Amino acid sequence: MWLRLHDQTMASSFKCTLTELYTGAEPRSRRFRFGLILFDAITILLFIAIAPFSPDPNMEAIGFVLGLIILLDFLARYWIAEDRGVMLRKIYTIADLVVVASLLISPFIHANLAFLRILRGLRLIHSYHLMRDLRQSSPFFQRHEDALLAAVNLFVFVFFTTSVVFALFVDKTTGVEGYVNALYFTVTTLTTTGYGDITPTTTFGKLFSVFIMVVGVALFVQLARAIVQPSKVTHVCRDCGLTKHDLDAVHCKHCGVVLHIRTEGMM
Repeated sequence: MWLRLHDQTMASSFKCTLTELYTGAEPRSRRFRFGLILFDAITILLFIAIAPFSPDPNMEAIGFVLGLIILLDFLARYWIAEDRGVMLRKIYTIADLVVVASLLISPFIHANLAFLRILRGLRLIHSYHLMRDLRQSSPFFQRHEDALLAAVNLFVFVFFTTSVVFALFVDKTTGVEGYVNALYFTVTTLTTTGYGDITPTTTFGKLFSVFIMVVGVALFVQLARAIVQPSKVTHVCRDCGLTKHDLDAVHCKHCGVVLHIRTEGMM
């Protein structure tokens, strides 16, 4: 009985420590979260950088270790989550679980499977989790949230689409050159430039090009509009629920209630 109570106390203490690290306002918690943000950014860029290369044992080992770290981060967040059901339904949570599975099984599959490249590209969706963390920690992000979100939307779409094009339509033996061609095709199709030097020849390829044009142009216009429009800050009005306000707003434009928007210099 004593051992059981001791174990429960230890588990409760460890959970409190994790909760403080992931959600607290102490300097140690902030450093921990910025470390996670840096790790997430590095893994996203790493998966983009290694996409053109055929897997080798060293690369697979690195991927396996990264998969374990991402899994541990997920388990920690799941353990301390107030509503685990809501967390499991988040798109970036589902994407992370798929990425973890692809990283952990890859060393045991002796084949260069295209779908694994595409699955690893889903790590890009974790950018939205980064956005949530930055919203809580960075005043610069809060001031430019709309433009940064639009830029991330375009970034995720371009590089995930590039990974799909490279995996399905490009000769893998071309390596970096083939990946650059896939990126070039994605961007020229997205912007409807259409130089014509690289064109799809299959029905599926042509339909996929249509998808790139329709979605890509919409995301590009969204980014341009976010840059041109005045910046807004996210702050939920306690009376009417309006979430977007001017940076220097004192009253809610919708209902007139006094706002208390945190700005630089406030304690």
